Amino acid sequence: MTTDGRIVDVAALLDDRRLSAFNYRLIALSWLITLFDGLDMTMISYTAPYMRDELGLSKYMLGTVFSASAFGMVFGGIVLSWVGDRIGRRPAVLIAAFAFAGLTFATGFARSYEQLLALRFLDGFAAGGMLPLAWALNIEFVPRRMRATVVTIIMVGYSFGGVLSGPLTNLVAPRFGWEGVYFAGGGATLLCALFLLLALPESVRFLINRGHRGDQVAATLRRIEPALEVRADDRFVLGDETIVAKVSMRELFRGDLALLTPLLWLAYGASSLAIYFASSWGPLLLEELQVERTTAAWISSTSGLLGAGAGLLLMRFTDRLGPGAVAFYPALAVPVLLLLGLGFVPPEFFLVFVVFASLLVGGEHSGVISIAAIFYPSRIRASGAGVSSSIGKLGGVLGPIAGGAVLSSGMPVLRTYALLAVCPAILFVAAVAIAVVVRRRRGTDIIAPAVPALATSD
Repeated sequence: MTTDGRIVDVAALLDDRRLSAFNYRLIALSWLITLFDGLDMTMISYTAPYMRDELGLSKYMLGTVFSASAFGMVFGGIVLSWVGDRIGRRPAVLIAAFAFAGLTFATGFARSYEQLLALRFLDGFAAGGMLPLAWALNIEFVPRRMRATVVTIIMVGYSFGGVLSGPLTNLVAPRFGWEGVYFAGGGATLLCALFLLLALPESVRFLINRGHRGDQVAATLRRIEPALEVRADDRFVLGDETIVAKVSMRELFRGDLALLTPLLWLAYGASSLAIYFASSWGPLLLEELQVERTTAAWISSTSGLLGAGAGLLLMRFTDRLGPGAVAFYPALAVPVLLLLGLGFVPPEFFLVFVVFASLLVGGEHSGVISIAAIFYPSRIRASGAGVSSSIGKLGGVLGPIAGGAVLSSGMPVLRTYALLAVCPAILFVAAVAIAVVVRRRRGTDIIAPAVPALATSD
């Protein structure tokens, strides 16, 4: 039973709970929209051979088309995450979802290189804001001990979308043309966006940070746990954060974030370069090595799915052991890629090593993503994750362009795997450094002493 003047520490309430049906619904919604995000972003890799043949695109043109999406994501991650920290996670997610649904559908009408560039940039802008917003929204409803795992589960949706891109293209493109792939993907994404419009909640931490009415906070808490006795005249606080009147981007570099933020950018950039190189050029690279086109698509899709599984396996260790666990996959990826690229793998095991290398690259990228938002307080969490993602996407811009340059240079195609080993090497060093900084954290954003979950003020 509540009393007048009761203080409710929402942070403590959330940390003391198990995941409920509310959390599972939110995770499922986020998983679904990130699936379509991944589908829409990776379709270009599988439709590229058809586009190349029909529109007369060179390797350089394909590289810039691939990079246009990542370049759009650089700006979209910053802008839409900033919007999410100011007007709310829910409206920003809806804006992004409806935008990239329409733009994916519109890509099917492109008839020139220039039109493809423009549409892929705009599609990337919308999709780039989706992922950090989805991470922030879910992180702010789950216990601290589950954050990395929940983010990784959501990102498995993105990987599944990437996995579906290959089979969808193989099913639709031969019969209806590459345009049909975009019509199908955009239409399905629009249906998902309509579902989000009906079911997506707003972050309770955002509501408290932005000073929303007590009845809104109480209603949201009752959605999490219907039996929870809270009411509009309770005073809702976040015992693990300091509420500030004005939020500035300078907070991304406050305290130990001055080291963590640049390290996250470096790790994300190196990982993004590798994953975008592999996802954009993977099927074409295998074709250049005399692997049949549909087989190349299936190998790339399977590798994406295995990478997602590897990332999910890693995250329980990340939640328990800290960000140092993220260094495990890149430590394995470096020698595997070098063995491939230097020609030390027997032909009969070549595709097995390709799949294993792709698994490691995908797993390490999931690891970086899982920690991109967890070190920031909720008032700047969307911005912190969004800017990290956007800066990292600069690596995503360089990856496809670098692939086009390498494949056009006359260098043996096999050597590209050896060059790719540079990325996990950088990620390994950055992950170890992040782990060292986190171990020394002094909790500059923690209120001391924190109030109990429920307390009555005098």
